Amino acid sequence: MTEIKALVEGGKATPAPPLGPALAPLGLNVGKIIADINEKTRQFSGIKVPIKIEVDAKKNYTISVGSPPTSALILQEAKGEKGAANPKTEVKGNLSMDQVKKIAEMKMQYLNSYTLRSAVREIIGTCNSMGITIEGKHAKEVQKEFDQGKYDSAFA
Repeated sequence: MTEIKALVEGGKATPAPPLGPALAPLGLNVGKIIADINEKTRQFSGIKVPIKIEVDAKKNYTISVGSPPTSALILQEAKGEKGAANPKTEVKGNLSMDQVKKIAEMKMQYLNSYTLRSAVREIIGTCNSMGITIEGKHAKEVQKEFDQGKYDSAFA
């Protein structure tokens, strides 16, 4: 069993590196595999997603699509291009608590959290390191309010 892992932009994989050179020596129809990858990743348009292609001895293949990085989902929601170089002084975007909750729900199975509440705390922490504010406030401040129960109604 051969395994190929790559990071591709959702719906826009091409036979160029890294996929083409990895698939061509296996004697597979590269164009068909690329089309299948693009179909499976279409909903992640504009975001890089991890994929895994497993090829067996009979040249059968399966494509698994992972979850995009949390930072990519945050930037997509905040309509930003990249995180802050200095998150303590720079603000690169703003999210509502509903957007934070949406990202936490999307990433839930990939996080080290057992509850939506703890997943939201993880997302807030990532926002903090990227210079993304929440509800117009610095993420550290929101995290304190979150711990004090200010947003409990959204998670009841």
